[in-house]
Amino acid sequence: MAKIACLVTDMFEDVEYTKPADAFKEEGHSVVTIEKESGKTVEGKQGEAKVSIDEGIDNVKPEDFDALFLPGGFSPDQLRADERFVQFTKSFMDADKPVFAICHGPQLLLTAKTLEGRTATGFKSIKVDMEYAGAQYKDQEVVVCKDQLVTSRNPDDIPAFIRESVKLLKNAQ
Repeated sequence: MAKIACLVTDMFEDVEYTKPADAFKEEGHSVVTIEKESGKTVEGKQGEAKVSIDEGIDNVKPEDFDALFLPGGFSPDQLRADERFVQFTKSFMDADKPVFAICHGPQLLLTAKTLEGRTATGFKSIKVDMEYAGAQYKDQEVVVCKDQLVTSRNPDDIPAFIRESVKLLKNAQ
């Protein structure tokens, strides 16, 4: 089963973390939460979810993981200000490992400059940013690009996001 890295900090969109993470775990995969420091608790922007951080970014290496999960909310925008998270994200794209990004999650992909020539989606407010980065933006519930990148727009798209992410993980094994 896959070991999935999840970059997350305060103000993540609650259900965009909890529902996919629960689905990945139900399929037998492990989800390792990563932030600046381990042991702390981060809170979703709706106040519905609290997540205990498993690892600090300085204690992990991309090669120790099979896939990357980027929930939305304000979390990706905060994390992309730190080059360690940007390089961690870029490593997964460069290595063609599965990457799952929902809503504002693609902001880390934008800052890592990994969307050029890709087909993807994200929250409507980052559509122009994605296009400027060279992505072909699709306004649909889920977009799978090159059997590696799964993106979705918002919480309403979570069922499709989970379906395609789980399918990609099965095919990658």
